[in-house]
Amino acid sequence: MGLWEQYLKENESRFLNELIEFLRIPSISALSEYSQDVRDAGRWVADRLEAAGLENVQILETGGHPAVYADWLNAPGMPTVMIYGHFDVQPVDPLNLWSHPPFEPVVKDERIYARGASDNKGNMLIPIIAAEALLQSEGGLPVNVKFFFEGQEEIGSPQMPEAIPRHKALLACDVIISADGGQWEEDQPALLIGLRGICAIQIDVQATKADVHSGSYGGAFLNPIHALVQIIDSMRSADGKILVEGFYDDVRPLSKAERSQMEKIPFDEMSFKNQLGVSELFGEPGYTTYERLWTRPTLDVNGIWGGFQGEGLKTVIPREAHAKISCRLVADQDPEKITQLLIAHVNSHAPRQVKVSANAISSRAKPYLIPADHPGNEAARVVLKTLYGKEPYYARLGGTIPVCSMLLDTLGAYTVNFAFGLKDENIHAPDEFFRLSSFRLGQKAYVMLLGELSGRKF
Repeated sequence: MGLWEQYLKENESRFLNELIEFLRIPSISALSEYSQDVRDAGRWVADRLEAAGLENVQILETGGHPAVYADWLNAPGMPTVMIYGHFDVQPVDPLNLWSHPPFEPVVKDERIYARGASDNKGNMLIPIIAAEALLQSEGGLPVNVKFFFEGQEEIGSPQMPEAIPRHKALLACDVIISADGGQWEEDQPALLIGLRGICAIQIDVQATKADVHSGSYGGAFLNPIHALVQIIDSMRSADGKILVEGFYDDVRPLSKAERSQMEKIPFDEMSFKNQLGVSELFGEPGYTTYERLWTRPTLDVNGIWGGFQGEGLKTVIPREAHAKISCRLVADQDPEKITQLLIAHVNSHAPRQVKVSANAISSRAKPYLIPADHPGNEAARVVLKTLYGKEPYYARLGGTIPVCSMLLDTLGAYTVNFAFGLKDENIHAPDEFFRLSSFRLGQKAYVMLLGELSGRKF
Protein backbone atom coordinates (compact mmCIF):
# COMPACT_ATOMS: atom_id res chain seq x y z
CA MET A 1 0.00 0.00 0.00
CA GLY A 2 1.42 3.38 -1.06
CA LEU A 3 1.62 6.38 1.23
CA TRP A 4 -1.38 8.09 -0.36
CA GLU A 5 -3.46 4.90 -0.12
CA GLN A 6 -2.58 4.60 3.55
CA TYR A 7 -3.56 8.24 4.06
CA LEU A 8 -6.96 7.69 2.43
CA LYS A 9 -7.59 4.61 4.57
CA GLU A 10 -6.56 6.27 7.84
CA ASN A 11 -8.78 9.30 7.23
CA GLU A 12 -11.80 7.49 5.80
CA SER A 13 -14.15 8.31 8.70
CA ARG A 14 -13.10 11.97 8.70
CA PHE A 15 -13.83 12.31 5.00
CA LEU A 16 -17.32 10.87 5.50
CA ASN A 17 -17.99 13.25 8.39
CA GLU A 18 -16.89 16.14 6.18
CA LEU A 19 -19.27 15.04 3.44
CA ILE A 20 -22.10 14.91 5.99
CA GLU A 21 -21.23 18.45 7.12
CA PHE A 22 -21.15 19.66 3.49
CA LEU A 23 -24.52 18.06 2.71
CA ARG A 24 -26.17 19.81 5.65
CA ILE A 25 -25.83 23.16 3.83
CA PRO A 26 -29.10 23.75 1.86
CA SER A 27 -27.40 25.38 -1.13
CA ILE A 28 -30.44 25.52 -3.45
CA SER A 29 -29.47 27.94 -6.22
CA ALA A 30 -32.93 28.18 -7.82
CA LEU A 31 -34.62 29.73 -4.76
CA SER A 32 -33.62 33.23 -3.69
CA GLU A 33 -34.25 32.55 0.00
CA TYR A 34 -31.29 30.13 -0.08
CA SER A 35 -28.81 32.58 -1.62
CA GLN A 36 -26.84 32.89 1.62
CA ASP A 37 -26.74 29.11 1.94
CA VAL A 38 -25.20 28.83 -1.55
CA ARG A 39 -22.61 31.39 -0.46
CA ASP A 40 -22.03 29.46 2.78
CA ALA A 41 -21.43 26.30 0.73
CA GLY A 42 -18.89 28.20 -1.36
CA ARG A 43 -17.15 29.35 1.80
CA TRP A 44 -17.12 25.74 3.06
CA VAL A 45 -15.50 24.60 -0.19
CA ALA A 46 -12.89 27.36 -0.03
CA ASP A 47 -12.00 26.43 3.56
CA ARG A 48 -11.81 22.75 2.62
CA LEU A 49 -9.47 23.46 -0.30
CA GLU A 50 -7.22 25.48 1.99
CA ALA A 51 -7.20 22.70 4.60
CA ALA A 52 -6.21 20.22 1.88
CA GLY A 53 -3.07 22.24 1.17
CA LEU A 54 -4.17 24.07 -1.98
CA GLU A 55 -2.93 27.60 -2.62
CA ASN A 56 -4.38 30.91 -3.85
CA VAL A 57 -7.84 30.00 -2.60
CA GLN A 58 -10.43 32.64 -3.44
CA ILE A 59 -14.14 33.18 -3.87
CA LEU A 60 -14.95 34.65 -7.28
CA GLU A 61 -17.89 37.02 -7.43
CA THR A 62 -20.08 36.65 -10.50
CA GLY A 63 -23.01 39.00 -9.99
CA GLY A 64 -25.01 35.93 -8.93
CA HIS A 65 -24.06 32.85 -6.96
CA PRO A 66 -20.27 32.77 -6.50
CA ALA A 67 -17.58 30.40 -7.72
CA VAL A 68 -14.52 29.12 -5.84
CA TYR A 69 -10.95 28.87 -7.16
CA ALA A 70 -7.76 27.29 -5.80
CA ASP A 71 -4.54 25.96 -7.32
CA TRP A 72 -1.25 24.18 -6.81
CA LEU A 73 1.20 25.17 -9.55
CA ASN A 74 4.51 23.73 -8.39
CA ALA A 75 5.12 21.09 -11.07
CA PRO A 76 7.21 22.88 -13.71
CA GLY A 77 7.04 21.35 -17.19
CA MET A 78 3.94 19.33 -16.33
CA PRO A 79 0.44 19.87 -17.74
CA THR A 80 -2.03 22.14 -15.95
CA VAL A 81 -5.24 20.33 -15.08
CA MET A 82 -8.39 22.14 -13.97
CA ILE A 83 -10.95 20.21 -11.93
CA TYR A 84 -14.56 21.41 -12.21
CA GLY A 85 -17.68 20.75 -10.16
CA HIS A 86 -20.58 22.57 -8.51
CA PHE A 87 -21.74 23.02 -4.92
CA ASP A 88 -25.31 24.15 -5.59
CA VAL A 89 -28.18 21.67 -5.48
CA GLN A 90 -31.71 21.24 -6.81
CA PRO A 91 -34.87 22.11 -4.84
CA VAL A 92 -36.22 19.29 -2.68
CA ASP A 93 -39.94 19.21 -3.54
CA PRO A 94 -42.01 17.15 -2.93
CA LEU A 95 -40.88 16.91 0.68
CA ASN A 96 -43.43 14.22 1.59
CA LEU A 97 -41.66 11.72 -0.69
CA TRP A 98 -38.39 11.91 1.25
CA SER A 99 -37.76 9.16 3.78
CA HIS A 100 -35.60 11.56 5.80
CA PRO A 101 -35.23 15.37 5.79
CA PRO A 102 -33.16 16.20 2.66
CA PHE A 103 -30.53 18.24 4.49
CA GLU A 104 -30.13 15.87 7.44
CA PRO A 105 -27.83 13.24 5.87
CA VAL A 106 -28.48 9.60 6.74
CA VAL A 107 -25.92 6.82 6.25
CA LYS A 108 -27.63 3.48 5.65
CA ASP A 109 -26.60 0.28 3.86
CA GLU A 110 -23.34 1.80 2.61
CA ARG A 111 -25.19 4.77 1.10
CA ILE A 112 -25.50 8.38 2.17
CA TYR A 113 -28.92 9.95 1.61
CA ALA A 114 -29.29 13.73 1.20
CA ARG A 115 -29.95 16.33 -1.46
CA GLY A 116 -26.71 16.86 -3.38
CA ALA A 117 -25.15 13.57 -2.22
CA SER A 118 -24.50 12.38 -5.78
CA ASP A 119 -25.09 15.61 -7.70
CA ASN A 120 -22.61 17.02 -7.02
CA LYS A 121 -21.27 17.37 -3.50
CA GLY A 122 -20.13 13.77 -3.03
CA ASN A 123 -18.48 13.70 -6.44
CA MET A 124 -16.83 17.14 -6.18
CA LEU A 125 -15.40 16.47 -2.73
CA ILE A 126 -13.57 13.41 -4.12
CA PRO A 127 -10.82 15.27 -6.07
CA ILE A 128 -10.20 17.62 -3.13
CA ILE A 129 -9.58 14.59 -0.93
CA ALA A 130 -7.35 13.01 -3.59
CA ALA A 131 -5.23 16.18 -3.83
CA GLU A 132 -4.97 16.31 -0.03
CA ALA A 133 -3.84 12.68 0.11
CA LEU A 134 -0.99 13.36 -2.31
CA LEU A 135 0.02 16.69 -0.78
CA GLN A 136 0.01 15.42 2.80
CA SER A 137 1.61 12.03 2.15
CA GLU A 138 4.03 12.80 -0.70
CA GLY A 139 4.47 16.57 -0.48
CA GLY A 140 3.28 17.43 -3.99
CA LEU A 141 1.15 16.65 -7.03
CA PRO A 142 2.34 15.06 -10.30
CA VAL A 143 0.76 17.86 -12.37
CA ASN A 144 -0.22 21.48 -11.89
CA VAL A 145 -3.80 21.60 -10.65
CA LYS A 146 -6.49 24.27 -10.55
CA PHE A 147 -9.91 23.85 -8.96
CA PHE A 148 -12.96 25.70 -10.23
CA PHE A 149 -16.28 25.03 -8.49
CA GLU A 150 -19.43 27.02 -9.22
CA GLY A 151 -22.61 27.69 -7.28
CA GLN A 152 -25.07 28.04 -10.16
CA GLU A 153 -24.87 24.95 -12.36
CA GLU A 154 -28.36 23.78 -11.41
CA ILE A 155 -29.87 26.99 -12.84
CA GLY A 156 -27.91 26.89 -16.10
CA SER A 157 -24.79 28.84 -15.02
CA PRO A 158 -26.31 32.21 -16.01
CA GLN A 159 -23.35 34.38 -14.94
CA MET A 160 -20.65 32.03 -16.20
CA PRO A 161 -20.59 33.39 -19.81
CA GLU A 162 -19.29 36.68 -18.38
CA ALA A 163 -17.35 35.32 -15.39
CA ILE A 164 -15.23 32.76 -17.25
CA PRO A 165 -13.82 35.22 -19.84
CA ARG A 166 -13.22 37.75 -17.05
CA HIS A 167 -11.00 35.19 -15.29
CA LYS A 168 -9.50 33.69 -18.45
CA ALA A 169 -5.88 34.07 -17.33
CA LEU A 170 -6.62 32.66 -13.88
CA LEU A 171 -8.41 29.62 -15.32
CA ALA A 172 -5.98 28.90 -18.19
CA CYS A 173 -5.21 25.17 -18.39
CA ASP A 174 -4.42 22.29 -20.72
CA VAL A 175 -7.37 20.07 -19.88
CA ILE A 176 -10.44 20.15 -17.62
CA ILE A 177 -11.69 17.22 -15.55
CA SER A 178 -15.37 17.36 -14.59
CA ALA A 179 -16.42 15.83 -11.30
CA ASP A 180 -20.04 16.39 -12.37
CA GLY A 181 -21.28 13.19 -14.01
CA GLY A 182 -21.03 9.48 -13.46
CA GLN A 183 -20.33 5.95 -14.62
CA TRP A 184 -22.52 3.55 -16.60
CA GLU A 185 -23.06 0.90 -13.92
CA GLU A 186 -21.40 -0.18 -10.67
CA ASP A 187 -19.29 -2.65 -12.62
CA GLN A 188 -19.12 -0.86 -15.99
CA PRO A 189 -17.18 2.38 -16.58
CA ALA A 190 -17.98 4.94 -19.24
CA LEU A 191 -16.41 8.00 -20.82
CA LEU A 192 -18.87 10.77 -21.63
CA ILE A 193 -17.80 12.35 -24.92
CA GLY A 194 -20.82 14.42 -25.94
CA LEU A 195 -23.56 16.64 -24.53
CA ARG A 196 -26.48 18.21 -26.32
CA GLY A 197 -27.05 21.96 -26.27
CA ILE A 198 -30.36 23.76 -25.80
CA CYS A 199 -32.45 26.69 -26.95
CA ALA A 200 -36.10 27.58 -26.38
CA ILE A 201 -38.89 29.91 -27.45
CA GLN A 202 -42.33 30.90 -26.22
CA ILE A 203 -45.24 31.26 -28.64
CA ASP A 204 -48.09 33.64 -27.77
CA VAL A 205 -51.31 33.73 -29.78
CA GLN A 206 -54.08 36.30 -29.27
CA ALA A 207 -57.47 36.41 -30.98
CA THR A 208 -59.99 38.61 -29.15
CA LYS A 209 -59.91 41.41 -26.58
CA ALA A 210 -61.35 39.11 -23.91
CA ASP A 211 -62.66 35.58 -23.40
CA VAL A 212 -66.01 35.23 -25.17
CA HIS A 213 -69.09 32.99 -24.97
CA SER A 214 -68.68 30.01 -27.29
CA GLY A 215 -72.38 29.99 -28.14
CA SER A 216 -72.58 33.67 -29.00
CA TYR A 217 -69.30 33.89 -30.91
CA GLY A 218 -68.15 30.36 -31.75
CA GLY A 219 -67.63 29.91 -35.49
CA ALA A 220 -67.13 33.61 -36.14
CA PHE A 221 -63.35 33.78 -35.63
CA LEU A 222 -60.29 31.52 -35.24
CA ASN A 223 -59.91 30.02 -31.79
CA PRO A 224 -56.36 30.91 -30.58
CA ILE A 225 -55.82 27.40 -29.19
CA HIS A 226 -56.66 25.94 -32.60
CA ALA A 227 -54.25 28.41 -34.20
CA LEU A 228 -51.50 27.46 -31.73
CA VAL A 229 -52.02 23.76 -32.42
CA GLN A 230 -51.73 24.42 -36.15
CA ILE A 231 -48.42 26.21 -35.65
CA ILE A 232 -47.01 23.46 -33.42
CA ASP A 233 -48.20 20.74 -35.80
CA SER A 234 -46.36 22.44 -38.68
CA MET A 235 -43.04 22.01 -36.90
CA ARG A 236 -42.82 18.20 -37.06
CA SER A 237 -43.91 15.47 -39.43
CA ALA A 238 -46.09 12.59 -38.27
CA ASP A 239 -43.04 10.30 -38.08
CA GLY A 240 -41.00 12.70 -35.92
CA LYS A 241 -38.86 14.62 -38.40
CA ILE A 242 -38.45 18.32 -37.63
CA LEU A 243 -39.80 20.47 -40.48
CA VAL A 244 -38.32 23.85 -39.52
CA GLU A 245 -36.43 25.05 -42.60
CA GLY A 246 -32.64 24.86 -42.11
CA PHE A 247 -32.94 23.05 -38.77
CA TYR A 248 -30.68 20.13 -39.75
CA ASP A 249 -28.28 22.09 -41.97
CA ASP A 250 -25.38 22.17 -39.49
CA VAL A 251 -25.89 18.80 -37.81
CA ARG A 252 -22.62 16.86 -37.88
CA PRO A 253 -23.26 13.35 -39.27
CA LEU A 254 -22.09 10.36 -37.29
CA SER A 255 -18.93 8.65 -38.52
CA LYS A 256 -18.71 4.89 -38.84
CA ALA A 257 -16.38 4.83 -35.84
CA GLU A 258 -18.85 6.79 -33.71
CA ARG A 259 -21.72 4.49 -34.65
CA SER A 260 -19.52 1.51 -33.88
CA GLN A 261 -18.75 2.89 -30.42
CA MET A 262 -22.45 3.25 -29.66
CA GLU A 263 -23.29 -0.19 -30.99
CA LYS A 264 -21.04 -1.67 -28.29
CA ILE A 265 -23.35 -0.31 -25.59
CA PRO A 266 -26.15 -2.81 -24.87
CA PHE A 267 -29.72 -1.54 -25.15
CA ASP A 268 -32.68 -3.40 -23.65
CA GLU A 269 -35.71 -1.97 -25.45
CA MET A 270 -38.29 -3.71 -23.28
CA SER A 271 -36.64 -2.50 -20.08
CA PHE A 272 -36.41 1.01 -21.51
CA LYS A 273 -40.11 1.01 -22.42
CA ASN A 274 -41.06 -0.33 -19.01
CA GLN A 275 -38.98 2.37 -17.34
CA LEU A 276 -40.92 5.02 -19.26
CA GLY A 277 -44.27 3.27 -19.05
CA VAL A 278 -44.86 3.40 -22.82
CA SER A 279 -45.94 0.67 -25.21
CA GLU A 280 -43.89 1.88 -28.18
CA LEU A 281 -40.84 4.02 -28.81
CA PHE A 282 -41.03 6.92 -31.26
CA GLY A 283 -38.55 9.26 -32.88
CA GLU A 284 -36.80 10.48 -35.99
CA PRO A 285 -36.66 7.59 -38.48
CA GLY A 286 -33.35 6.02 -39.50
CA TYR A 287 -31.63 6.16 -36.11
CA THR A 288 -31.29 3.90 -33.08
CA THR A 289 -32.67 5.00 -29.73
CA TYR A 290 -29.23 5.91 -28.39
CA GLU A 291 -28.48 7.85 -31.57
CA ARG A 292 -31.72 9.77 -31.21
CA LEU A 293 -31.08 10.41 -27.51
CA TRP A 294 -27.46 11.51 -27.88
CA THR A 295 -26.63 12.60 -31.43
CA ARG A 296 -29.82 13.95 -33.03
CA PRO A 297 -31.55 17.26 -32.27
CA THR A 298 -35.06 17.45 -30.86
CA LEU A 299 -38.03 19.81 -30.80
CA ASP A 300 -40.42 19.35 -27.89
CA VAL A 301 -43.43 21.16 -26.46
CA ASN A 302 -42.65 21.61 -22.76
CA GLY A 303 -45.80 23.47 -21.80
CA ILE A 304 -49.06 24.59 -23.38
CA TRP A 305 -51.86 26.61 -21.84
CA GLY A 306 -54.97 28.64 -22.63
CA GLY A 307 -58.65 28.64 -21.73
CA PHE A 308 -60.49 27.05 -18.84
CA GLN A 309 -58.53 24.43 -16.86
CA GLY A 310 -60.87 23.71 -13.95
CA GLU A 311 -63.31 20.92 -13.22
CA GLY A 312 -66.34 20.63 -15.47
CA LEU A 313 -67.02 22.78 -18.53
CA LYS A 314 -66.86 26.52 -19.03
CA THR A 315 -68.12 27.33 -22.50
CA VAL A 316 -65.78 30.15 -23.41
CA ILE A 317 -63.31 30.70 -26.20
CA PRO A 318 -60.13 32.12 -24.63
CA ARG A 319 -58.61 35.36 -25.84
CA GLU A 320 -55.11 33.84 -26.00
CA ALA A 321 -53.03 30.66 -25.94
CA HIS A 322 -49.36 29.98 -25.23
CA ALA A 323 -46.70 27.31 -25.58
CA LYS A 324 -43.07 26.83 -24.57
CA ILE A 325 -40.89 24.87 -26.98
CA SER A 326 -37.31 23.70 -26.43
CA CYS A 327 -34.78 22.08 -28.73
CA ARG A 328 -31.87 19.90 -27.71
CA LEU A 329 -29.03 20.59 -30.11
CA VAL A 330 -26.05 18.58 -31.35
CA ALA A 331 -22.68 19.39 -32.90
CA ASP A 332 -22.36 21.76 -34.82
CA GLN A 333 -25.69 23.52 -34.26
CA ASP A 334 -25.69 27.06 -32.91
CA PRO A 335 -28.44 27.90 -30.39
CA GLU A 336 -28.75 31.50 -31.59
CA LYS A 337 -29.21 30.42 -35.20
CA ILE A 338 -31.73 27.70 -34.31
CA THR A 339 -33.68 30.16 -32.17
CA GLN A 340 -34.02 32.52 -35.13
CA LEU A 341 -35.06 29.64 -37.40
CA LEU A 342 -37.79 28.67 -34.93
CA ILE A 343 -39.08 32.24 -34.72
CA ALA A 344 -39.05 32.58 -38.50
CA HIS A 345 -40.99 29.32 -38.83
CA VAL A 346 -43.64 30.46 -36.36
CA ASN A 347 -44.02 33.79 -38.14
CA SER A 348 -44.32 32.16 -41.57
CA HIS A 349 -46.91 29.62 -40.37
CA ALA A 350 -48.96 31.96 -38.20
CA PRO A 351 -52.61 32.10 -39.32
CA ARG A 352 -53.41 35.65 -40.44
CA GLN A 353 -56.65 35.72 -38.40
CA VAL A 354 -54.79 35.93 -35.06
CA LYS A 355 -51.89 37.87 -33.56
CA VAL A 356 -48.85 35.66 -33.06
CA SER A 357 -45.48 36.40 -31.48
CA ALA A 358 -42.52 34.15 -30.81
CA ASN A 359 -39.66 35.12 -28.51
CA ALA A 360 -36.49 33.48 -27.25
CA ILE A 361 -36.35 32.13 -23.73
CA SER A 362 -33.02 32.79 -22.06
CA SER A 363 -32.04 29.12 -21.55
CA ARG A 364 -29.41 28.62 -24.27
CA ALA A 365 -26.26 26.51 -24.38
CA LYS A 366 -24.04 25.14 -27.10
CA PRO A 367 -23.63 21.40 -27.69
CA TYR A 368 -20.34 19.87 -26.61
CA LEU A 369 -18.25 17.10 -28.16
CA ILE A 370 -14.76 15.94 -27.22
CA PRO A 371 -12.69 13.71 -29.54
CA ALA A 372 -12.81 10.16 -28.22
CA ASP A 373 -9.03 9.87 -28.53
CA HIS A 374 -8.27 13.14 -26.73
CA PRO A 375 -5.24 12.68 -24.40
CA GLY A 376 -7.42 13.38 -21.37
CA ASN A 377 -9.85 10.66 -22.42
CA GLU A 378 -6.97 8.27 -23.03
CA ALA A 379 -5.65 8.91 -19.52
CA ALA A 380 -9.11 8.40 -18.02
CA ARG A 381 -9.59 5.22 -20.07
CA VAL A 382 -6.38 3.70 -18.68
CA VAL A 383 -7.43 4.45 -15.09
CA LEU A 384 -10.99 3.18 -15.53
CA LYS A 385 -9.84 -0.03 -17.21
CA THR A 386 -7.37 -0.63 -14.36
CA LEU A 387 -10.05 -0.09 -11.70
CA TYR A 388 -12.96 -1.89 -13.35
CA GLY A 389 -11.09 -4.54 -15.31
CA LYS A 390 -12.90 -3.68 -18.54
CA GLU A 391 -12.91 -1.03 -21.24
CA PRO A 392 -15.24 1.92 -20.68
CA TYR A 393 -18.16 2.58 -22.98
CA TYR A 394 -17.89 5.77 -25.05
CA ALA A 395 -21.28 7.26 -24.28
CA ARG A 396 -23.01 10.62 -24.63
CA LEU A 397 -25.59 12.52 -22.63
CA GLY A 398 -28.85 13.80 -24.03
CA GLY A 399 -28.85 16.64 -21.53
CA THR A 400 -26.76 19.76 -21.21
CA ILE A 401 -23.87 20.94 -18.99
CA PRO A 402 -23.53 24.54 -20.24
CA VAL A 403 -20.10 25.21 -18.76
CA CYS A 404 -18.35 22.60 -20.95
CA SER A 405 -18.84 24.56 -24.16
CA MET A 406 -18.17 27.85 -22.35
CA LEU A 407 -14.80 26.61 -21.09
CA LEU A 408 -13.87 25.22 -24.50
CA ASP A 409 -14.74 28.48 -26.27
CA THR A 410 -12.89 30.67 -23.74
CA LEU A 411 -9.93 28.54 -22.65
CA GLY A 412 -9.51 26.26 -25.67
CA ALA A 413 -9.47 23.30 -23.29
CA TYR A 414 -11.64 20.20 -23.51
CA THR A 415 -13.50 18.74 -20.52
CA VAL A 416 -13.12 15.06 -19.63
CA ASN A 417 -15.95 13.61 -17.58
CA PHE A 418 -14.58 11.72 -14.59
CA ALA A 419 -17.18 11.18 -11.88
CA PHE A 420 -18.75 8.26 -10.05
CA GLY A 421 -22.46 8.87 -9.65
CA LEU A 422 -24.83 6.19 -10.95
CA LYS A 423 -28.15 6.68 -12.71
CA ASP A 424 -30.25 5.04 -9.99
CA GLU A 425 -29.14 7.51 -7.30
CA ASN A 426 -32.25 9.72 -7.58
CA ILE A 427 -30.47 12.92 -8.55
CA HIS A 428 -32.96 15.85 -8.69
CA ALA A 429 -35.51 13.58 -6.96
CA PRO A 430 -36.51 12.57 -3.41
CA ASP A 431 -34.17 10.24 -1.51
CA GLU A 432 -31.09 11.18 -3.52
CA PHE A 433 -28.12 9.10 -2.39
CA PHE A 434 -24.47 8.34 -3.15
CA ARG A 435 -22.76 4.99 -2.69
CA LEU A 436 -19.92 5.08 -0.17
CA SER A 437 -18.11 2.53 -2.32
CA SER A 438 -18.13 5.09 -5.16
CA PHE A 439 -16.97 7.81 -2.76
CA ARG A 440 -13.94 5.71 -1.82
CA LEU A 441 -13.24 4.40 -5.33
CA GLY A 442 -13.35 7.92 -6.74
CA GLN A 443 -10.63 9.11 -4.37
CA LYS A 444 -8.29 6.38 -5.55
CA ALA A 445 -9.25 7.01 -9.17
CA TYR A 446 -8.44 10.72 -9.01
CA VAL A 447 -5.01 10.08 -7.52
CA MET A 448 -4.32 7.62 -10.34
CA LEU A 449 -5.69 10.02 -12.97
CA LEU A 450 -3.43 12.88 -11.89
CA GLY A 451 -0.47 10.55 -12.22
CA GLU A 452 -1.60 9.32 -15.64
CA LEU A 453 -2.10 12.89 -16.89
CA SER A 454 1.50 13.75 -16.02
CA GLY A 455 2.67 11.66 -18.95
CA ARG A 456 0.31 13.15 -21.56
CA LYS A 457 0.94 15.91 -24.06
CA PHE A 458 -1.83 18.42 -24.77
